[in-house]
Amino acid sequence: MGETIYNLAFDFGASSGRMILSKYQDGKIELEELHRFPNDPVRIGKNFYWDTFRLYHEMKVGLKKAAAKKLPIQSLAIDTWGVDYGLIDKDGNLIGNPVNYRDDRTIGVLEEIGKLVPLDELYAKTGIQFMNFNTLFQLYADKKMRPDIYEKAVRLLFMPELFGYFLTGKMYNEYTFASTGQLLDAKKRDWDYDIIERCGIKKEFFGELTKPGTVIGDLLPEVVEETGLSGVKVIAVGSHDTASAVAATPFADKNAAFLSCGTWSLLGMELDEPVLTKESFEYNYTNEGGVEGKIRFLKNINGLWIMQNLRKNWCEFEAQVSFPDIIKASKEAKRKDFIINPNDPRFTAPYNMMKEVIGYCEEHGQGTPEGLGEIAMAIYNGLTQEYGTTVKNLEVITGKTIPCMNIVGGGIQDQLLCQLTANAIGKKVVTGPVEGSVLGNVIMQLKAMGEIATLEEGRDIVRRSFEQNEYLPE
Repeated sequence: MGETIYNLAFDFGASSGRMILSKYQDGKIELEELHRFPNDPVRIGKNFYWDTFRLYHEMKVGLKKAAAKKLPIQSLAIDTWGVDYGLIDKDGNLIGNPVNYRDDRTIGVLEEIGKLVPLDELYAKTGIQFMNFNTLFQLYADKKMRPDIYEKAVRLLFMPELFGYFLTGKMYNEYTFASTGQLLDAKKRDWDYDIIERCGIKKEFFGELTKPGTVIGDLLPEVVEETGLSGVKVIAVGSHDTASAVAATPFADKNAAFLSCGTWSLLGMELDEPVLTKESFEYNYTNEGGVEGKIRFLKNINGLWIMQNLRKNWCEFEAQVSFPDIIKASKEAKRKDFIINPNDPRFTAPYNMMKEVIGYCEEHGQGTPEGLGEIAMAIYNGLTQEYGTTVKNLEVITGKTIPCMNIVGGGIQDQLLCQLTANAIGKKVVTGPVEGSVLGNVIMQLKAMGEIATLEEGRDIVRRSFEQNEYLPE
């Protein structure tokens, strides 16, 4: 047997975080979840914040559990949801609390930015899908909502970098994450200071971009003392969770589409260069940075967040249900033709998702969905129809014929969703692995530490290590 390599991956989703121990030996990876914790945003007044210090506390709890294993752990890395950030003052302190991207302070900012930089020009340079929560829009809103904090800030750290800073004392900005915020020149793959200045944002917020697979540094002595974990390097990977998920996707074909299916649905293709055409602008597709110089050309679609919140509301007001219960109820529903538009703003952060789904169906002349199954089917149909439309538009924009789709992430555990997706896109669907973001995180750690040579080698390891399933259109 060959040498065993141990790494830690922190993976933060929009509703939970976890720390995973990776064991790499004889060309295969095994994963063990050591610590899981909720990631619940907190409403204070009218605004929506991340519980940042609680999340960092949970990270240290995880590190203590890892230390208790008494294993020679080489490194750790962090990936999170996109666009959000913390602001640092001249003394190196976090000022204010990071605002959740679902906060509504950015409503109307797109129109204001459009007066400073025409939107077609903004897209031609950044290549990023227009969404209210893009980092550029959040910073513009911060100037008005939190002017004292904004003016005192001297540096911006995106969320994975903020947690990395707490662990190492090192500040950095990682390329794949920075690319999500509409702040980079998509072709040059660096900060677009022209756009930044024209929008009135401070240039000094931004540091030199770090590539995925870069060793950042060691744990601070006080972190080592508190957790008992020593000798561990902190590495910048594809720190946007979708960048890591795509890095681990064992594509069935070079022209396959990918779907990272979780709280959000990120559906697109991996390309060598950004697509900045009139068609991609009109269809509002995004060009985000990938690992190893790739571009993730994709569409952001509101995903299983809607189903997660339906379950939460049903448990609060009706009865306790699991996701398998929802699947069973959906299959048994009398009416299966209800449908929502998952990207409607009403589904972004409502107080009651169940009420919003029912209201949408009623307001669009579909009648009233009755029971858990009919409400859930409205969500399933909305998501999968959007997947079908997105795949067709990808083919139009890129001029490529997509033969199949690879799906990774927690959503693949829902076999009904996978089958309905194959039906909607009219193509074979290949699912797996579940832990896409974690595995992409680990692959880039192994590469940074010299254990593997290429991204493709990492994807081959994923193929050997984890089962994949196929769904054909019915």
